[in-house]
Amino acid sequence: MKVLLDIKDDKAQFVLGLLRRLPYVKVKPFTPFQFEVLDSTRTALEELQLIKEGKLEARDAEELLNEILCKDNAGV
Repeated sequence: MKVLLDIKDDKAQFVLGLLRRLPYVKVKPFTPFQFEVLDSTRTALEELQLIKEGKLEARDAEELLNEILCKDNAGV
């Protein structure tokens, strides 16, 4: 089973030390990029659920693609 833990920064080293001592637990911290991807995916899934529940209006796919392309072109 895989579990994601959200640990306060000042307690992280302590908790990770405890977990590493358990022979049946493998600790693998996320890289900043992995965390960003995970966070973006979680946000997207939450928004999708709100759209399904009718609490958020879906955006037009063409509008979304234009926004993405404009952001990419701005960085070039």
